[in-house]
Amino acid sequence: MDFDEFTGEIQHRLELPGTGEAVRATRATLLPLGQRIPAENAADFAASLPMEIKWYMTGAVRDHGQRFDWTEFVDRVAEIEGVEPSDAAYHARVVVDLMHTAVPAADFQDLRGQLPESADEENWRELFSIVDAGGWGEAEEAQTGGGPQKSAEAPQWDNQ
Repeated sequence: MDFDEFTGEIQHRLELPGTGEAVRATRATLLPLGQRIPAENAADFAASLPMEIKWYMTGAVRDHGQRFDWTEFVDRVAEIEGVEPSDAAYHARVVVDLMHTAVPAADFQDLRGQLPESADEENWRELFSIVDAGGWGEAEEAQTGGGPQKSAEAPQWDNQ
């Protein structure tokens, strides 16, 4: 998957008006995610992503391994993206769901292992709610009763 495919898919899933907004949503999600996890884990996870996107988790981050919870993550995403926290949380979930389809399953599991999913304030399970609901199409259908339908022209992403 290349940069244009990734950002185009984010633009489509989030129904954003342009590529700039899709890039902003992606950057807003990956930068604080890269800040939260150790540098070597960020590099391993991002290795399968397009170079321009990988940079948001690695090269753009000066201080990896920071300790903050889901709520702080959403606040950081909202500030970077310039949207309300509820929109930021949804955008982050959609970006992470697309990454789930773009990176090897073992790398995705390693990412989850870096983020506590307990019921307390550290609860990062929220970030993976679309993934856990079966992916973007399934989660959208569950919320609306009739989500997007897969078409033959839709790009297919491989879990490596």
